[in-house]
Parts: sequence; C-alpha cells; structure tokens
Amino acid sequence: MTAPATFTLRGDKTATTPLLVSAPHTGTDLPLGLAERLRNDAIRALPDTDWNLHRLYDFVPALGGALLCARYSRYVVDLNRPSDGHALYPGRAETGLVPTQTFAGEPIYREGEDPGADEIASRVAQYWTPYHRALREQLAERVARFGVALLFEAHSIVSDVPRLARGRLPGFMLGDVDGTSCEPHRADAVFAVLAANDPGASRNVPFKGGFITRCFGRPQHGVHALQLEMSQRLYMREGPPFWWDEARAAPLREVLRAALGAFTATWRPRS
Repeated sequence: MTAPATFTLRGDKTATTPLLVSAPHTGTDLPLGLAERLRNDAIRALPDTDWNLHRLYDFVPALGGALLCARYSRYVVDLNRPSDGHALYPGRAETGLVPTQTFAGEPIYREGEDPGADEIASRVAQYWTPYHRALREQLAERVARFGVALLFEAHSIVSDVPRLARGRLPGFMLGDVDGTSCEPHRADAVFAVLAANDPGASRNVPFKGGFITRCFGRPQHGVHALQLEMSQRLYMREGPPFWWDEARAAPLREVLRAALGAFTATWRPRS
C-alpha cells in the first residue's frame, strides 16, 4: 500500500529563481482515527492552523519560485519544531513537537489519549522527516543551480495570543534569527516592503524564526532563510469557521508578491 503524500510541492519543475516558500502549518488533514481522540469539536476544528496559506501564496510559481505546503495538521506533528522536542524559546510558553495543548493552553486530547513516546517517534518518521527531506533536497538543488537558496517560511496566527505574546500582535512579524539566518541586506529588502505597508511591522519580536529558519538558514553556505509571521486579520475572519476574506486577501497578496519580489531581487543570475 502506498503511503499518503504528506506535502504538496508546486513550481519545482519550472523554477527560474532560487526562491522556495515553505508553509509547514497550513495542513488540515488528520490520520485515520485521530479526530476521535481529540477533546471536542472545537479542537477538531484545528484552531491553531495557519489557515489558507496554500491559497494566499499560490502565485509563487508564477514568480519563478516553488511552494512547499504541509498536508497534515500541526496537531499531528509540528514541522517547525526540532525532532528531539527541545524548546525554541526557553522559559516562554510554546507548543511542542506533538502538541498536547492549544495556543490558548487548552488540552488537545481526551483524557488518557495523549500520544506516547512510540507514537511520537512514528509521527516524526511518517510526517516530519519527509517534509524536512524535501526542504533539504530543494535547498541543495537551488544552491547547486543558482549559487544561493532563498527560503521564505510562511506563517500566520490569530491576532491575540496572550499565552504566547502580550497585546495584539503586529500585522507583519519578520524573523531572521537576530540577523543570523539571512544576510542583512536581503532581510532589509523584504522588511522595507512590509514596513511600507504596515508601520507597526516588527523584526525578530515576538518571533525570530522557528526551527526551520534556524536549522536551514546558513548564509555562509548559500542558504538565506526568513520567517514571516502574519496576523490572520490581514486576510481572513479570525475564529470559527475561519472564513477567507477576499476583500482583505487581495491587497495582502500584492504586498506579499512585492516582498518576495524584493527577496528574489537580491539574487542575480550567473553570467
């Protein structure tokens, strides 16, 4: 029996630039039997999903880049966490590799249904590892072909998450791991576009980049990684049923197109 695909990859065969956009939290699929183990219908609605990013960023192949999107929910396994489960922000509340609490601190599983060590290891092997293998392969291919790889981690979050951050979040939150995951002039070019459209845009606060940005962002080896966290109010109605709002999404897509264009423009084809 063929294992189900755990991600989608668009534009890799037609790429003309080193851009790779990764959306590890946009998935909503659940393995057979998992929904019944979740605590209630509110949890089964998957509230911590980065909703509709596969739709919001569907223009990426037309820019000459590739778009990698997870199919399965972060409640199965969080692709933006280290596989050994260590904390990204020590001392601060955060959800784990296989989350057992929501962003709001609510239990995800029914009593006695939390996954054990063997199940966690199985999920890492079945879902986490293939995504990260695809990232490594795609980035290596870009470095070999273009001389650099430009990795853009696409994320979104509800505007108010008291457990994770104080106050209402900015619209745009760009992370370059305090200037270590991407050469500054490349990050500056992207941030200039974001800040021109949102004067409250922030950099490395409150999110500096998750595991993928930290792991793969190696400018000294030609891989430049940025993470953009966005408040979901910019393109949808926050909260169930998580409706897409085209009136908000359309102008946002143009900002994202410009930001990614600025990122790509920091690369020049080999003569």
